[in-house]
Amino acid sequence: MSVPSAPPHSSTAPTAVTVLGLGRMGSALAAAFLAAGHPTTVWNRSPGKADELVARGARRAGSVAEAVAAAPLVVVCVADDPAVHQLLDPLGDALAGRTLVNLTTGTSAQARANAAWAKERGAAFLDGAIMAVPEDIATDDAVLLYSGPRALFDEFEETLRVLSPAGTTHLGEDAGLAALHDLSLLALMWGVLNSFLHGAALLGTAGVRAETFAPLASRMVKVVAGYVTAAAPEVDAGSYPGGDATLTVHLEAMRHLAEESEALGVNAELPRFFQLLADRAIADGHAGSGYSALVEQFRKP
Repeated sequence: MSVPSAPPHSSTAPTAVTVLGLGRMGSALAAAFLAAGHPTTVWNRSPGKADELVARGARRAGSVAEAVAAAPLVVVCVADDPAVHQLLDPLGDALAGRTLVNLTTGTSAQARANAAWAKERGAAFLDGAIMAVPEDIATDDAVLLYSGPRALFDEFEETLRVLSPAGTTHLGEDAGLAALHDLSLLALMWGVLNSFLHGAALLGTAGVRAETFAPLASRMVKVVAGYVTAAAPEVDAGSYPGGDATLTVHLEAMRHLAEESEALGVNAELPRFFQLLADRAIADGHAGSGYSALVEQFRKP
């Protein structure tokens, strides 16, 4: 069977797109391209996952090679970096002339290595990060971050913006920046969620439902967002004034949280970790500093 060549890329006609990987997120990406009028080719290891998309107008490729040949823009969204290479390594020079946009979660080192790998095969490369759930794709709630050559991003920005109309951002030429931002934001998410769950466990000992706690927790998250904005210039300047509360004051409250947790039979590892970081910062001379001084603890290997 002959492999179709990619339709020519035109700034006036909708760009043809291939999506490799049809999990919940990959399927949402493909559906968004289809809905926006982009000729969309899809491939998945389990072909049945493409059925709904095909019914809506997508073209099902019989192989990865056929899928890659079908479009100038190839979006990859699979489980992990080894899965990316399991799909694409066998293609060799068939990748030449294509633009790969890798939306698979990975590390910054993997992204930089993938950029070099793609260049060796004559392909252009953007790395990307999806800060959204599948249901948010193609809505203003979706945020997608990209890194790699600015000129390449500019060439396909209109097409990529279909996925996140209000939240498409190019972070810089360094291919690793999207992954680095992705993992940093995930750390923030896990920190907030773990703290909420710890608080829910504490309040649960008094019969307070998590649903009752959630509105107050959400308001606190908004308060913390203000602290984040205020802390950022302090972190960049390396100066940590303790205007509203010093680390010594924070440490005392952390001790109360740990003691309350232990007294109520709730796991105290999280507040004890908070306390450990504050103790170390104070030992380093930051007793009178503000909370942002803890960044120095995170900078240590």
